[in-house]
Amino acid sequence: MPSAPPRQNTAATNAQKYFRKAEKSDASVNQIRRTERQATAAKTAKLRELRLAKDEADKAAQEAESAGKPEGEPRRKRVTKAKAAPTIRMTY
Repeated sequence: MPSAPPRQNTAATNAQKYFRKAEKSDASVNQIRRTERQATAAKTAKLRELRLAKDEADKAAQEAESAGKPEGEPRRKRVTKAKAAPTIRMTY
């Protein structure tokens, strides 16, 4: 008598189907997350390049502006006189 392979019960079969479906869902969610991370990284890199280009342009404009102005004498800081401590008059 040939022995037939043991047949799984329906609960085990249903559980395996559920877990296979969950694995497929996890894989698709991971793919979506990976795609979103790549898009965010690309956007961040683009914005960084734009910021660095703007900073470079601002620096060049500032250098051009300062090159046109003669330096002249630097302003002197005001020297403040030290105030004398108030005298306390005591009466006895």
